[in-house]
Amino acid sequence: MAGDDFRELYQDVLLDHSRERHGYALLPAPSAESHQRNRSCGDEITLRVHAREGIVDCLSWTGQGCAISQASASMLCDITGGLTPRECGLRVAAFRAMLQSRGKDGGDSDVLGDAVALSGVALYPPRINCAMLAWVALEDALNSLDASAHPPDPSTAGTTK
Repeated sequence: MAGDDFRELYQDVLLDHSRERHGYALLPAPSAESHQRNRSCGDEITLRVHAREGIVDCLSWTGQGCAISQASASMLCDITGGLTPRECGLRVAAFRAMLQSRGKDGGDSDVLGDAVALSGVALYPPRINCAMLAWVALEDALNSLDASAHPPDPSTAGTTK
C-alpha cells in the first residue's frame, strides 16, 4: 500500500471513531475517575475506569473537543478491557512514545489497536495534547485507583523514613 493509501485509511479510522465513539456515556459506580482539560484548545474529557478484582472491565467517558481527542478516547476504550492496570499503563507509555517520536515510531497495532492511526499526529506537536487527553485521564485514574487500593497507613502519618 502506498503512503497516500495509508494516510487515507488512517483518516477513515479516525473519522469512524470520532463519529461512533466507543465507551461514550458515563457508566455508574466507577472504580476511579479523572477529568482532564487541554488548556491550549479547550478539549475536555471525564473518563471512568470500571475495574473488578484487579482487571479493568471497561472505560466510560464523556467530553467535547476535536475529532482527534474524541477518536483517541474511543480507540483507548477498545484496547483496555480485560487488562490489568499495569498493562493499561504500558499501553499509555507506548502511545506516548509513538506520539513523541516525531513520526519515527508508527506504533504497534498489537498493543495500540486502531490508535496507531494517530501516529501521524506526532508530526504536528500542537495536536499531540489532543491525542493524549484521554490517555492522560486514564493514567491519572489508574494512579488514583492504585492509591485507593493502597491507602496510607494512619499509624505512620506524620512520620518520615
